[in-house]
Amino acid sequence: MNPSRQRGLGKAAAGGDDPWKECLEVAVQLALQAGQIIRKALTEEKQVSTKTSAVDLVTETDHLVENLIVSALKEKFPSHRFIAEEATAAGSKCILSDSPTWIIDPVDGTCNFVHRFPTVAVSIGFAVKQELEFGVIYHCIEERLYTGRRGQGSYCNGKRLQVSKVTDITKALILTEIGPKRDPDTLKVFLSNMERLLKAQAHGVRVIGSATLALCHLASGAADAYYQFGLHCWDLAAATVIIREAGGVVIDTSGGPLDLMSCRVIAAGTQEMASFIAQEIQTIHYGRDDEN
Repeated sequence: MNPSRQRGLGKAAAGGDDPWKECLEVAVQLALQAGQIIRKALTEEKQVSTKTSAVDLVTETDHLVENLIVSALKEKFPSHRFIAEEATAAGSKCILSDSPTWIIDPVDGTCNFVHRFPTVAVSIGFAVKQELEFGVIYHCIEERLYTGRRGQGSYCNGKRLQVSKVTDITKALILTEIGPKRDPDTLKVFLSNMERLLKAQAHGVRVIGSATLALCHLASGAADAYYQFGLHCWDLAAATVIIREAGGVVIDTSGGPLDLMSCRVIAAGTQEMASFIAQEIQTIHYGRDDEN
């Protein structure tokens, strides 16, 4: 890792009293390796298949990167548990226990990746006793390394992150994602939610195709809130730590505490903004990760 990327760890990897320091350092190295693979694959032809719907895409690169990360982590930390997107799609149970658990999205923004749209990330979260300890997200194209460690702040390439403190919807830029369901009823609610926020005079609503990077934009203060139905724990785990350590809030769309397995989320720079969005939007039901 070059010096600027090493500094990207910030305080999150500093201090000999951190029991998970080595895990974080390994996660960073693997995210950077995965990013190299993804950048190279962007220029190549891709074999594309689908999972839950015609727009829920997967490529051989998703599998390659996931195998790289999981194999390396299993060798280094054989007693740890794993939740990984493609393994779950293949039938592995998505269970968050008290054991040290890695939560991995090998290519977030697969549709972007397939179309060579340059918003693609690797996301690695880590939880112990069902408490999120750290997150690593690597923007493969822009080579931005986001890290967050519980109680120690969050950083992007060495710069401390800070959410915006906007509380007024009329001054807010809101990010969201569409989700894999495209049936008429789901689309009606999705569009209605956007309309409600626009009628409330939000500055704008954006969809960038990568939940993890949208959440990183929120952590950096470039956006003021994010909501989504239909994302998964691997989209959310790493980003939740990064946002919270940047001073933001991550909650359920009901307005209550975040449930990592619920496939829904609101994140914002302030509690006021998060609560306002929770009151405005309607629920789209996607089930739970731990029920599949």
